[in-house]
Amino acid sequence: MILCDLLGMPLPIIQAPMAGVQGSALTVAVSTAGGLGSLPCAALDLKTMRAELATIHRLTTRPFNVNFFCHQPPAPCADRETIWRTALSPYFAEYGIDADAIPTGPGRLPFSSEAADLLAEFRPAVVSFHFGLPAADLLARVRGWGAKILASATTVAEARWLAAHGADAIIAQGLEAGGHRGMFLATSLDTQVGTLALLPQVVAAVRVPVIAAGGIADASGVAAAMALGAAGVQVGTAYLLCPEATTSAVHRAALQSEAAQNTAITNLFTGRPARGIVNRLMREIGPMSAAAPPFPLATSAIAALRAPAESLGRDDFSPLWAGQNTRGCKAIPAAELTLELARGFATASRGT
Repeated sequence: MILCDLLGMPLPIIQAPMAGVQGSALTVAVSTAGGLGSLPCAALDLKTMRAELATIHRLTTRPFNVNFFCHQPPAPCADRETIWRTALSPYFAEYGIDADAIPTGPGRLPFSSEAADLLAEFRPAVVSFHFGLPAADLLARVRGWGAKILASATTVAEARWLAAHGADAIIAQGLEAGGHRGMFLATSLDTQVGTLALLPQVVAAVRVPVIAAGGIADASGVAAAMALGAAGVQVGTAYLLCPEATTSAVHRAALQSEAAQNTAITNLFTGRPARGIVNRLMREIGPMSAAAPPFPLATSAIAALRAPAESLGRDDFSPLWAGQNTRGCKAIPAAELTLELARGFATASRGT
């Protein structure tokens, strides 16, 4: 299997990196089971990143993936922040929050020279990127220790760009996928299509292995993706109920409720389009708002509301990231889920 040989894992199952709902425990469980576990690093400071990487190295000898964002940090704009906090003012009043006391902060940081220095100590076998690729010099440093490069594409144009700029394999992220859209060449959601439409087009357009992502939650989904030419699959939502995930109580409850059948693309929580379960904030403001500051500056004001609401058991202001297909979510060990998903690969290989 080309992808397995390239990345060094027995099974062509990649656990999607999911910031805020996982740490090293999920990474280790999936890699140990034979898939490729992933560690989301965009929200980690260097001290925490080092601790997580040390834990993974201690607990498994299997390859794993570390994931980073490649966005351009926007310059803070006081007027834009005022507009955003004014839009949220009824909620601040409801919880007795002084909007002027809420600190501003980046929330997510792009891949940097400092992160590359730290990674060089651990030499992870795979490094993946969202929102494009880092600068050529940073990418060369990652390649310097032999790491393979993965990156997400949401259009054929993005896939071609990634293949031309150094990606060893491309993740074709369909519109069904939970979490942030990996789009980076365009900003219009009109460019986004479903996995079954995107995947074969990307396979035909590039000469590197293509990994299917979005709406794949069980073995039958894996088999379908492989039949359309995928070299492997990336699965995120299905892992959210696993005991190794750090998914919050309100998020777990939403995933197991009827609410999970209704997801939407929203920019309210971070300033960038991402798919999650529709909750109060998305219903009342609308999932997309021009008032939201650019990614990731929308985060801090929402975080001030999220904490007190969650303390009351409410998900009104929580980013309940999830894909459109939640039927594969099971409260079972991640290793067991990985092996269940891999049965789809076996089915596809037999041609049945």
